[in-house]
Amino acid sequence: MLEELLTQAFWVGLLKIIGVNIILSGDNAVVIALAARSLPQKQQKLAIFWGAGAAIVLRIILTLFAVALLTLPWLKLIGSALLFWIGVKLLIPDEDDAEIAASDQLLSAIKTILVADLVMSLDNVIAVAAAAGGSVVLLVLGLAISIPLVIFGATLLIKLMERFPVIITIGAGLIGWVAGEMLVADAALKGWLTGLGVEYRDASPYVAGFSLEIIAGIIGIAVVVALGKWLGARKEADAAAQTEQPKS
Repeated sequence: MLEELLTQAFWVGLLKIIGVNIILSGDNAVVIALAARSLPQKQQKLAIFWGAGAAIVLRIILTLFAVALLTLPWLKLIGSALLFWIGVKLLIPDEDDAEIAASDQLLSAIKTILVADLVMSLDNVIAVAAAAGGSVVLLVLGLAISIPLVIFGATLLIKLMERFPVIITIGAGLIGWVAGEMLVADAALKGWLTGLGVEYRDASPYVAGFSLEIIAGIIGIAVVVALGKWLGARKEADAAAQTEQPKS
């Protein structure tokens, strides 16, 4: 192990993993910040700490099985459906109910972070596994370094959300984009899409010369934002109607 730490290949690989995680931490930070935004400030820090830490552990486990996982048919379809649900849910206002225990809210936020990160990591872990070059030590060390990156990003986003609420919509749209891309990338759909005239270049689907993943990502943004806003407005209208009802 010590000999591995002294090699040039180890440090080059470590820099690659850190670089990949700086880019990929954006998605995780968005999910963590969105899930924790409604908690009291003290619980926000707990949700960010435990959510981010658990997310990195999940990413390490997923990366070890990355190639096998992503070759399984239907896995990305299931993940895409989960992401659509999470993106829409984040746009629906929370219940202002004092009877809800703070611990339940905290656990709910951590659960949302874990589910979202588990799904969003499926594509990302392949790049990390490639950068690690088969070294488990390098993999674990590189991913562990990304914990403060995720925590810092989420903390900064929560502060920005309080000042600019539109960031919540942008973050949910980002989740919709990933969900749309993941939906059309599932190997289970390849035969069906090919029959519809879709061609594959380096395993990526194209239609009429345009990337189907980008098209699906744009549609994913529209679906999540439109559905989330509609359900959110409906929930607020129902709450307002209940408030206006005369007390018996």
